[in-house]
Amino acid sequence: MHEWLAVIGITVLAVISPGPDFAMIARTSYLFGPRTGVIGALGIGAGVQVHVCYTVLGVALLVLRSPWLFALLKLLGAAYLVFMGLQALRSSWRAAAPAQAAEEQRQAPADQALSAVAAWRMGFFTNALNPKTMLFVVAVYTQVVHADTPLARSLGYGLFMSLAHIVWFSVVALFFSAPAMRRALLARQRWVDGVIGALLLLLGVSLLFVARGQPG
Repeated sequence: MHEWLAVIGITVLAVISPGPDFAMIARTSYLFGPRTGVIGALGIGAGVQVHVCYTVLGVALLVLRSPWLFALLKLLGAAYLVFMGLQALRSSWRAAAPAQAAEEQRQAPADQALSAVAAWRMGFFTNALNPKTMLFVVAVYTQVVHADTPLARSLGYGLFMSLAHIVWFSVVALFFSAPAMRRALLARQRWVDGVIGALLLLLGVSLLFVARGQPG
């Protein structure tokens, strides 16, 4: 029982803390609407399972004992964040004037602007390559979950982690895609994309330096 409570508490705190997943869902939702944002949240939930699977199967121990492999995974995740940041900055630089952007949004349903597969894939890779989630899952299974915990229960913890991510980021998607919120954000799309892009880029670059500093 104490193990479950610890997993629940740590998961909730980790999920609601701001990070790449939050930035991606917020931007996707206000640009393309609630359906696309929720599909992105489902992708994030699937991405969590990548971390759960390799942790439960013991690969996490190999990663922790092989600094070069751990650094490589962090480099991949950081590079993806840099890529996302550059994409958002590019969108900011090329954004239409606010009035034109708002008019385009009224003329074409936003949910059709990004396919379901693309939205899911974006959410999946954002989380699967997110060093924050990797460290969170590894920490839970190495510090909280006991070595003699049944496999079924360990997998159950992983499913709960995915569900928590899906629920939270679906709420985030619905919030940022609400009509009033969307209108306000779209009217300032150039600045919003610029801020999100800059934050993702700074986070990715900082993680690149940390990963390069890992002993090999």
